[in-house]
Amino acid sequence: MSEQAKPVLWTARDAAAATNGQATRPWTATGVSIDSRKVAPGDLFVALKGPNFDGHDFVAGALEAGAAAAMVSAVPAGVPGDAPLLAVEDTLAALGDLGTMGRLRCRARVIGVTGSVGKTGTKEALRHVLSAQAATYATEGSLNNHWGVPLSLARLPADSAYGVFELGMNHAGELGPLSRLVKPDVALITTVEAVHLEFFDSVEAIADAKAEIFEGMSPNGIAVLNRDNPHFGRLLAAARTQGLSRIWSFGSHADAEARLVDASLHATCSAVTAVIKGERLQYSLALPGRHWVMNSLGVLLAARALGADVAAAARALSSLQPVKGRGTRRRIQTARGAFTLIDESYNASPAAMAATFEVLGKIDPGAGGRRVAVLGDMRELGERADALHAGLAEPLRAAHVDTVYCCGPHMRALFDRLPAAMRGGWSETSAGLAPIVADAVRGGDVVVVKGSLGSRTGLVVEALAALDTILSTQSDPAAPAASAAATRG
Repeated sequence: MSEQAKPVLWTARDAAAATNGQATRPWTATGVSIDSRKVAPGDLFVALKGPNFDGHDFVAGALEAGAAAAMVSAVPAGVPGDAPLLAVEDTLAALGDLGTMGRLRCRARVIGVTGSVGKTGTKEALRHVLSAQAATYATEGSLNNHWGVPLSLARLPADSAYGVFELGMNHAGELGPLSRLVKPDVALITTVEAVHLEFFDSVEAIADAKAEIFEGMSPNGIAVLNRDNPHFGRLLAAARTQGLSRIWSFGSHADAEARLVDASLHATCSAVTAVIKGERLQYSLALPGRHWVMNSLGVLLAARALGADVAAAARALSSLQPVKGRGTRRRIQTARGAFTLIDESYNASPAAMAATFEVLGKIDPGAGGRRVAVLGDMRELGERADALHAGLAEPLRAAHVDTVYCCGPHMRALFDRLPAAMRGGWSETSAGLAPIVADAVRGGDVVVVKGSLGSRTGLVVEALAALDTILSTQSDPAAPAASAAATRG
């Protein structure tokens, strides 16, 4: 869509009314941004003050990049007073006001998605299946915190039929305020697992924190819960306490409203038979793994709760694509032969690791190849971190993974637990591990790279992907020598 064709999202008058602010002059915005590096022409740039930066320092640059206006708490140095500005008392609070108004003026059916794992993938699956039926807006990326949720609501087009919002937390008390902003008609909790244990005394406490998503719902709302999760009863009680009477569940349990009948799991997809609120469906799921089968049940049940066509939603799952860093696959050609790279570098937890190993175990390597896992630390696991990392040894063996490379201090506990034949190498950092893996990979390998975002295993993905670029550059005698060197960095 061209910039000229984008509908107006905010006028100066409407934004000023929503925030109790003062516009310096009329303007219209077709988007909202909090990152000056990503400002698009027509955006309203919101100058937030963070722990390491002040967005006011980037207002001039945002306006030069084509921002329609900037929301500020004071006129920054170097910006003329008659520039297109919206002056407010506090920009973060005003962003929340924009989000509140964005939600109020939109009549979309809205779902909030949370869970220990699978939030973003499930959100994207809902975007995919609902977009095929009506105008759908969904959170971009993982904008799921106290900045990202109001920003996402402020971007919500008023004519949307469906709104899909991801809500995240790593401390108790964070999800409730986000839910009260979003006011979901439907709330989906994918699962409750042992994540963020650094900030919680127990997994039960994590379940209680996830249950805060019910706080923004009306009694007419619908909660969609994982019936197979050990904490289903706890979440059910929390939903009822919040006044919800319609609580639907998904899973293999006989009483689940979305019940798995059968699943045939393959290396690149799954064939699923399920009963969704009494309707028997057979569908193909383009993403592999039992975890995705279970997620798909939640997606279809949530679609039903939103009033969408469930059979059409099931058909759409056959064309679902993975999110970057969450299972994308690439064939890399090198002088040593071709190998398959699976990028799972965006996030990690014990449950997500086990699911990834299960998928890897179903992929047959090529001639002379191996199943290779490259793993970075799982963050925020607290005192149990070393034990939880070491505990990955068994699912790795069960998946018949041949070689394991590790980086990070906690992954040392896993590396030491592995049989000598499985140990590929360990490094303190992903930067140190990347060249080791790049030198060791060979034709026929299937290589999965996974770790928490903070462990920066994306550097390993970049190093492996660059092997393809290096080969193609070196094979071109007309290519400048500097080009190959540049791709290695």
